[in-house]
Amino acid sequence: MNRRAWGRPDGMYSYRTTASIEADLARLEELKRRLDSRGPLPRIWLGRTRRELEAEAVAASTSMEGVSVTVDEVRRILAGDRPTSVAPGDMALVRGYRDAMKFVLNRADDSDFEWQTELILGIHYRVMGEDHSLGAGRFRRTQNRLVDVTGHRQVFLPPPPTEVSRLVTELAAWAQEQEHTPPPLVSAVIHCRFAGIHPFSDGNGRTARILASLAMYRGGYRSPEFTSLEEWWGGHVGDYYRAFECLGSEWVDAVDVTPFVEAHIRAQVSQVEALSLRQATERILWLALDDVTKSIASGNERMAHALYDAFFGREVTNRFYRSLADVSVATAVNDLAKLESSGLLKAIGAGRSRRYIAGSRLTGQIAESAGVTPAPGDEAPLEHQRDAIIVTLAERVKQGGLGL
Repeated sequence: MNRRAWGRPDGMYSYRTTASIEADLARLEELKRRLDSRGPLPRIWLGRTRRELEAEAVAASTSMEGVSVTVDEVRRILAGDRPTSVAPGDMALVRGYRDAMKFVLNRADDSDFEWQTELILGIHYRVMGEDHSLGAGRFRRTQNRLVDVTGHRQVFLPPPPTEVSRLVTELAAWAQEQEHTPPPLVSAVIHCRFAGIHPFSDGNGRTARILASLAMYRGGYRSPEFTSLEEWWGGHVGDYYRAFECLGSEWVDAVDVTPFVEAHIRAQVSQVEALSLRQATERILWLALDDVTKSIASGNERMAHALYDAFFGREVTNRFYRSLADVSVATAVNDLAKLESSGLLKAIGAGRSRRYIAGSRLTGQIAESAGVTPAPGDEAPLEHQRDAIIVTLAERVKQGGLGL
C-alpha cells in the first residue's frame, strides 16, 4: 500500500491507497469508459433522465441538511410549481441548490477554471438561496459546534473562525495542483477536508457534496451518474456520517482519512452500478412509452413525459407538463386531452386544479409495447402492475448484459 499526503508541511490529511481503493478506482475507470462509449441515446429521454437525477440529488442533499422535501415536491418546485406542503423558505433553498449545481457545471468546462476561494463562496451563496440572513457566501464568524440528533452531545468541533479563510484558501490551492491525481481521490479528500473545516454557519454539507461533484466533472467523469453522490448518501445516511468518524471529535490538521476515502469511492461505484441498471431499464420503458404515445394517442414523442410520470404514480398538471415538454399552454391542453381521450390518462378535478393520473389502458399498453407477457392484470393496483413491468424489464437488462 502507498501513502499519499497533502497539506502544509506541519499538518496534513493523508490517506493510504488500500487494495479496496485501488480496485474501486479501476472499476470507476472501467465504468467511465463504458459510459463514454455508449451509442447515441434518445434526446428527450436523456434530458428527462438528467432532470430526474437532478431532482433526486437536490431532494436527498437538502433533506440531509434538515430541509424536509420529497423528490416529487422538488420536481414540482424546479418545474415552477409551488407545492403548498413546502414552506417558501425551503422552496428557495431547493432552487438555490439546483442553481449552485448548474453554476458548477457551467464553470467546470471553462478553460480558465481555477479552484479559488471566491468560487467556493459563490457556490455557497447559491446553495443558501442568496439569502444574506442565512450567511450566504460568507465565512462564519463564530464557532460552529456539531451536535448529534438530540441536539445536546457535541460530536465534532471545527477549527476556530479565525482559521477558516486560510484553511479554505489552502484547500483550493491543493485542489488546483491535483491534475495528476485520480479524480475520485480528489473528490473524496475535498469532501472530507471541507466538511472538517465547516467554514459556514449553515449549508456546509450541501456545499461539500457539490465541490465533490465538481472535482469529478473536472476530472472527466461527466456522465450524470458520476457527478452527484447525493442520492446515494441520502439513502445511506448512517454510512455517510460514520465515514467522518476518522476525523475524531475536534479539528486536527494531520489526520489519516483513509476510511472516508474508501467509503466515498465505494459509494461512487455502488451509485454508478445501481443507476446503470435503472437507466438501462428505464430506457426500454421510455421507448415503450414513445411507441404507445404514437400508436394509441397519435401523438408527439414529447407526450411520453406525461405518461412517464403517470406510470410512476405521480399527478401531472398542465404547468408541470409544460416545463418538461417546453410547449405553450394551448399545446399542453391539447396533448393532455389526447392522452385522456385515449384512456392512457385520467383527469381529476377541473379548472386550475385539474390534474392527470394513469388511465385504465396505460400499464397494459406499456406491457404490450415492451413485450412483457403476460401483461399485468387490469384489476391489480397500479403499483403492482408497474412493479411487475419494471422487474421484468430489469431482468431482461441483466440477462442481456445491457447494464454496466
